[in-house]
Amino acid sequence: MSTQQAAAPATDTRYLRRFMWLSVGAALATMAIKGGAALLTGSVGLLSDAMESMVNLAAALIGVWALGLAAKPADEGHPFGHGKAEYFSSLAEGSMILVAATLIIYTAVERLVHPRPVEGLGLGLLLATGASLINLAVSLVLRRAGRRHRSIALEADGKHLMTDVWTSVGVLVGIGLVALTHWQPLDPIVALLVGGNILFTGWGLLRRSGTLLLSSSLDAEDVARIRAVEADFAAREPVHFLASQTVQQGQLAVVHSFMCVPDDWTVGHARALAEQVKGAIAAQLRRSDVYVHVQSHSSHDVPEEPLPDKPVPPRR
Repeated sequence: MSTQQAAAPATDTRYLRRFMWLSVGAALATMAIKGGAALLTGSVGLLSDAMESMVNLAAALIGVWALGLAAKPADEGHPFGHGKAEYFSSLAEGSMILVAATLIIYTAVERLVHPRPVEGLGLGLLLATGASLINLAVSLVLRRAGRRHRSIALEADGKHLMTDVWTSVGVLVGIGLVALTHWQPLDPIVALLVGGNILFTGWGLLRRSGTLLLSSSLDAEDVARIRAVEADFAAREPVHFLASQTVQQGQLAVVHSFMCVPDDWTVGHARALAEQVKGAIAAQLRRSDVYVHVQSHSSHDVPEEPLPDKPVPPRR
């Protein structure tokens, strides 16, 4: 026998998508600002930074689509909903980051081979600093919203923007050093470092998204809360729990709890306690599908039937 805790109402899609539209606006603004600064100064570092803003824009647009798809309710073909659509957004973002990093490294190498002086540093640095502050503010908002709503699309985009902030800091340092030392190769050298940093970020996003697509379990903190609930019921009732199974399904936490009850309990008694257990577990999670599977102590204690020594021949 099993009983299910229905999922909490889906987070308002329009509310979450507002955060991603904020990222779209930030990408458009920073792309224009950094592009203008690159044209003004001729800095390949600022050019690489502007190219990454183009990746930010594409990733944010994909994120808007993914959040809309992820919020669709469960149906016959997708009984656990469409939450994993967010992981495809992260995969796409990681792939585009790798492409952008490759282009940045190519441009930097070309500038090392064919040097070009950096000019107009004062206004260029001012513009780049303003763009970085925009990305910093939006990144903090997205990361906070992503953690609160368990949205990997928002969290990944926020982390990407934060990486963009550190990238911009590196570029600004490189341009500043050129202004102080007048050694032009510093600009493309910093761009090479930027490209390497972006490669690392893209690989990290691809790896994490791939892991989640393989149905990873909930994080250790959530699992500990689930086990604490089970331990509390086991201390008050003559029941015990087998190892629970959990899956992170986009924003949805799926929990399978296995409760063993005395043989002389009625179905009604066991079901009533299972309802309490599932409610207590669901209260510990923001959005969840909780399944409490009930079986008797004796059925759990019966060993499994041994496998035959030889395979059974097929019927003719």
